[in-house]
Amino acid sequence: MDDLKAKYLDLIANASDEAAIEEVRLAAVGKKGEVSLKMRELGKMTPEERQVAGPALNALKDEINAALAAKKTALADAALEERLKSEWLDVTLPSRHARQGTVHPISQVTEEVMAIFADMGFTVAEGPQIESDWYNFDALNIPSHHSARAEMDTFYMKTPEGSNDAPPVLRTHTSPVQIRALEKNGAPIRVIAPGRVYRADYDQTHTPMFNQVEGLAIGKDISMANLKWVLEEFLSAFFGKRVKTRFRASHFPFTEPSAEVDVQCKWEDGKVTVGEGDDWLEILGSGMVHPKVLEAAGVDPNEWQGFAFGIGIDRIAMLKYGIPDLRAFFDSDLRWLRHYGFSALDVPTLHGGLSR
Repeated sequence: MDDLKAKYLDLIANASDEAAIEEVRLAAVGKKGEVSLKMRELGKMTPEERQVAGPALNALKDEINAALAAKKTALADAALEERLKSEWLDVTLPSRHARQGTVHPISQVTEEVMAIFADMGFTVAEGPQIESDWYNFDALNIPSHHSARAEMDTFYMKTPEGSNDAPPVLRTHTSPVQIRALEKNGAPIRVIAPGRVYRADYDQTHTPMFNQVEGLAIGKDISMANLKWVLEEFLSAFFGKRVKTRFRASHFPFTEPSAEVDVQCKWEDGKVTVGEGDDWLEILGSGMVHPKVLEAAGVDPNEWQGFAFGIGIDRIAMLKYGIPDLRAFFDSDLRWLRHYGFSALDVPTLHGGLSR
């Protein structure tokens, strides 16, 4: 025992690295190591011999393992000491420049839109993104047989088991929020409803998920003239210049009369600039709220009337900041945001300039 102890403690002491330590460990206490083999011989000994040899072998194994662990620690400490001698840190040097964070353009534009409409007395309303068939369609004068349902490329959800109701949908617009706001607050009311909406479409100017803001104003004497003023003031504040508009007759199930709104623009080298030139670009839909929509929300159309409009937030963000492809908002490396210089502190107001 003493010879084995002296042999392996000497080998451990002279080991120069972890590989050598591992060789010693295997030779001594590995499965086929000398100490391990001697412990297997205990079964062939008499009880009296085992009483002597067993404790001695266990003590030898423990001492060798302890010596191995101590040597590993010593080697690690020595390696760290050498590393500290060769590496150093000058704490007096200035820190690396930290790039300033920014918000996503959709988040910023949403804040800009809300700030402008807040100046005109509109509050913000919210609603669920998974909607019932009633709120998304029926309450908005779009019954099950209406052709407008097919135009919306709707994502339908699974109907709950045992239910006879129409399947819920991923909302195709934020108009359901208007119905919910009317049901909750009644008239008069002035709200905008920003949020995500979903349609099964995907190309340079369409994505399956996009962002929209809809506005609703209900009162005693609200007219198309009020709608025109609100939209012109909003567009001028948002684009930072006086923007001419053109209203064209159209059809939406939830408004009557309905109008598409075009903005003045010019095209140069494939890029569009809003508020200049002699061309026109369709930018949003609007109209006077249909009496059936008011009735569905529990508002008397003989007493109240108003207007509604819907604007694609992604669309006006592209126009304002010159972003060419709608898909870039969702599937690109977001380092491109720095190219467009977005800052969460720059928020346009209705009265011109930027609020900070």
